[in-house]
Amino acid sequence: MRRVVITGAGTVNPLGQTVAETLAAMQAGRVAIGPLDIPLLERLSVKIGAQVRGWQPEAHFDKARLAFLDRHVQFALVAARQAMAEAGLRPDPARSAVIMGTAGGGLVTSDEAYRAVYAEGKARVHPFTVPRLMPSAAASHISMEFGLTGPTFAVSSACASSNHAIGLAFQMVRAGMVDQALAGGSEAMLSFGGLKAWEGLRVMSPDGCRPFAAGRNGMVQGEGAAVFLLETLEAAQARGAAVLAEVAGFAMTADAADIVLPNPEGAARAMAGALADAGLAPDAVDHINAHGTGTAANDRSEAEAMARVFGARAFGGRAGAIPVTATKSLHGHLIGAAGAVELIGVLSALQGLIPPTAGFDAADPACAVDLVTGAARRAEVGVALSNAFAFGGLNAVLALRRAGA
Repeated sequence: MRRVVITGAGTVNPLGQTVAETLAAMQAGRVAIGPLDIPLLERLSVKIGAQVRGWQPEAHFDKARLAFLDRHVQFALVAARQAMAEAGLRPDPARSAVIMGTAGGGLVTSDEAYRAVYAEGKARVHPFTVPRLMPSAAASHISMEFGLTGPTFAVSSACASSNHAIGLAFQMVRAGMVDQALAGGSEAMLSFGGLKAWEGLRVMSPDGCRPFAAGRNGMVQGEGAAVFLLETLEAAQARGAAVLAEVAGFAMTADAADIVLPNPEGAARAMAGALADAGLAPDAVDHINAHGTGTAANDRSEAEAMARVFGARAFGGRAGAIPVTATKSLHGHLIGAAGAVELIGVLSALQGLIPPTAGFDAADPACAVDLVTGAARRAEVGVALSNAFAFGGLNAVLALRRAGA
């Protein structure tokens, strides 16, 4: 088994349109959640979200190319360009994979097409509606952008999509199926139809995201993308590439219990499995980037899962002593892209600075975790977990190690 590292990262998200901007915003605890600016906003009950402000697609793509690109694909392509540029790699096309996670695919395109047909009574939709909305569009366009002819596909597992995509890429590189992979996630659900559907679940907060806090009242949606270049440690060292982090382990489980309610047992098995895959004991973990949606059920279940893996604080366990952060409080819940953008927060932690969780008002006894709040926390982080737990009981956890650790 080969060791796998990250040598390139790129992102477009509500906190910034580069990794450097995103890191600075995360470390400063800047909240990108605010009033939405979308068509038909007056018909929504929840009017806040985390949008990518000032996005100018014409600055990145010509008019002919844009005709094929849904908003989520635009984000993905720009993020992939950044990752490739940072990695400085000339990959072997046939030995390179592209794996992208998304929950909704081209929902902005779908929304526009349905509005045209049903609301406006038009007889035709945009001729490229199907290639724009398909969930695999981002992976396909990235492969075409760089001429990569190896395994290319999309993963759609709700809020765990990008962790699944990155984890599968890690496994493929580690096993020698490919030599490098571009992997991550992209999402753009901030359309009237997308938000109206989520309103029906009654899990949306009208005023902010407060993970693990006593006053939490729901999630806040965001949009964006993050993409990473994974390759072997040996190859990175041979060409003198800077290593951002090592992907040490990965595990995925299913609750097989409920389509919307989380089960701490499934989440605990995923965390323990990622550590076992990395050959690490629970006491090696210095930080956890939580799924932390800000809903009552999810945060309580995740805290219970941590207690099962690391030992409950009430009984002298480490669950209440491991620094935890939930950056959805800053950039919103990016659904299929959540784990990818949150991985940037993990990179910050591995560099010694854990981003804070915003919105904390008071401790919830049911969520006995050491939550980083107020300001970023300096810490010696050698090993971190990145959690993603999705509707349908689909769990995906990455274990990462600091470069050189």
